[in-house]
Amino acid sequence: MRILLSLILSLLMSTTQAQVIAGVQMPDSVEVSDMKLVLNGAGLRKKFFAKVYAAGLYLPEPTRDANRIIELNEPKRILMQFIYDEVSAKKITRGWTEGFKNNSSIDQMKALESRLDHFNALFEDMYKGDRVVIDYVPGLGTRVEIKDKAMGIIPGEDFMQALFRVWLGDRPADKGLKKGLLGGV
Repeated sequence: MRILLSLILSLLMSTTQAQVIAGVQMPDSVEVSDMKLVLNGAGLRKKFFAKVYAAGLYLPEPTRDANRIIELNEPKRILMQFIYDEVSAKKITRGWTEGFKNNSSIDQMKALESRLDHFNALFEDMYKGDRVVIDYVPGLGTRVEIKDKAMGIIPGEDFMQALFRVWLGDRPADKGLKKGLLGGV
């Protein structure tokens, strides 16, 4: 019984330990809106054979349930650090738009369109080492920080859910990244 309990505890603790993804250190915890969040998982966004960025997902408590994460109306964070030498703003925003369309209904897209346009307008060319921090704060919205600069806030729980479906939805941008963010190896 003790061995089983020790094994379970070590498995649970391993999901919240800091991780290194393609040389990028993901902290084991962060603070968003005065709440400590733990690293749920981390992974690598690839496009064809190129490593684009490392990402970490932070939640109040770890879970491997993608739908629960998407619907969670509590603080959460996605931390992205670019690995590729240069990714143009045009490619980034094309990716966001495609990810939203792949994981949202036509009606959802109509409701999100102007906010997605605002979100896309926040992005600029990204270079190796640049970071994007995306925080969801209930009652406030999705807060975006790029290269250590606060860029803006996109209102709406529905926007946050659509954004998190880009990584965790039925048609994620990268299945390997989804697995990593959910704590998979």
